[in-house]
Amino acid sequence: MGRIKYIFVTGGVCSSLGKGVAAASIGSLLEGQGLSVSLQKFDPYINVDPGTMSPYQHGEVYVTDDGAETDLDLGYYERFTSTVLTRQNSVSTGQVYEAVIRRERRGGYLGKTVQVIPHITDEIKSRIRLLAESSGADVQICEIGGTVGDIESIPFLEAIRQFAHEEGRRNVLFIHVTLIPHVKAADELKTKPTQHSVMKLREIGIQPDILLCRSDRPISDEMKAKLALFCNVQKEAVLSALDITSTIYEIPLSYSREGLNQVVMEYLGLEGSPLDMSAWDDLVERIKNPVGLVRIAVVGKYAELQDAYRSIYEALLHGGAAHQHKVEIIKVNAEDVEAHGVEDYMTGIHGILIPGGFGTRGIEGKIEMVRFARTRNLPFFGICLGMQCATVEYARNMAGMDNANSTEINPDTPYPVISLLEEQHGVVEKGGTMRLGAYRCRLEADSLAGRGYGVPEISERHRHRYEFNNNYRNALADAGLRLPGTSPDGSLVEIIEVPNHPWFVGVQFHPEFTSRPLKPHPLFRDFIGAAVQEAERQRHPIMASPLEQ
Repeated sequence: MGRIKYIFVTGGVCSSLGKGVAAASIGSLLEGQGLSVSLQKFDPYINVDPGTMSPYQHGEVYVTDDGAETDLDLGYYERFTSTVLTRQNSVSTGQVYEAVIRRERRGGYLGKTVQVIPHITDEIKSRIRLLAESSGADVQICEIGGTVGDIESIPFLEAIRQFAHEEGRRNVLFIHVTLIPHVKAADELKTKPTQHSVMKLREIGIQPDILLCRSDRPISDEMKAKLALFCNVQKEAVLSALDITSTIYEIPLSYSREGLNQVVMEYLGLEGSPLDMSAWDDLVERIKNPVGLVRIAVVGKYAELQDAYRSIYEALLHGGAAHQHKVEIIKVNAEDVEAHGVEDYMTGIHGILIPGGFGTRGIEGKIEMVRFARTRNLPFFGICLGMQCATVEYARNMAGMDNANSTEINPDTPYPVISLLEEQHGVVEKGGTMRLGAYRCRLEADSLAGRGYGVPEISERHRHRYEFNNNYRNALADAGLRLPGTSPDGSLVEIIEVPNHPWFVGVQFHPEFTSRPLKPHPLFRDFIGAAVQEAERQRHPIMASPLEQ
């Protein structure tokens, strides 16, 4: 449609205001008007990527098709829009400085003093333009991580100030996400924090065009007029971002009711088709009006952290929406299972999921959960480490391999049914060195996975160092374990299943990364489908006949 337009999303007052979801929602609205979008995240931390960070620091690590380890906000970008992200969509301070320093070492700046301005800011701007050239999108939405006022964000803010000057202001839109707090003692919403945040932004040289104001209650027209006056923004561009408690997938619809897409389209001079969000309307209707409920136990060692398994939780909700069932996620700490046993956590549970992870903590609790699911015919879904725990449990209890384990957990195990990938031997560096990104997998058509996908070959994203040990492949298969998914050359086992079980699947890859609210992942869809049947069975157990009793 001509020259690409740019939207920069910044945040003020405090963190965790939902800039990522806001950026993703803007993308979905623009797609709803027939435009193509691309999204990019700028993270101010000096780490090259979050791959080596603890979930306590950063939440989950989201993996793209091309193997980039990125911020979890990129998961929202892919779930809310049709864009497929790559490493170009994720930029950190560490990446920027690493590129500039390498260039300096190669002699790229001979005779010059390398400085934040212009060399660091030029590198940031080049990352924006590089994505624009490769994506061919109508609109590129760039989220600046952190909060205005943070010292580490200043180079990014200066870069986008320069960028707007170079591209022309009618081709660039600044959206500032801010907080309007409610002071309980005065029973009033307060605008002063937002005024100060915008003042700080304007000191840098950026005048926001739209204020997206987070609050827990509606903002009056009088307050919007006040914000417009003090922040130098048009009144119709001061928009309420009311807290949504039902589902985050209602946020694009909420923004459209505020007229956000109209303001964006008008300011940037964009032309599109009439807004069509009917698919999102239908999704939200199914989520808000379920016909039933299932309870899924998610067993991990970061159970108390909401963002540690963010994509898992979202994919479970997608699977629930496919069946118009609410999914109640019961977070179970694997270490608590080790201390107290399984039974305390299984009342009213309709399915068990064990997500990916690293390290030894809580492993035996996870393995015990696998045993419970297998022996009690409870739907089970093991992902990455969860699949490895299922393999270990089956080896110990069905194949006679006492003390079988993964060499990650016990290097001296007599039965290393899970072992280090061949390519990982000798790898010393931790960052970006795992088996990462999309790999193909061949399926057996009559398996649970094969029927779910409905195709003979799939592509899924990986993030792991350890793998099913082929030395035990025949022994485990002879003991009844089914291996219906392998790499195309047959060298790597990617999926395991337990026959004669309602639904028991373990996968080495991460299907949660490719699940979408409008297109639930087939394995999550079928796992929840099995849980729905289990819920029905628990409500109406088959009674034994008098003779059988």
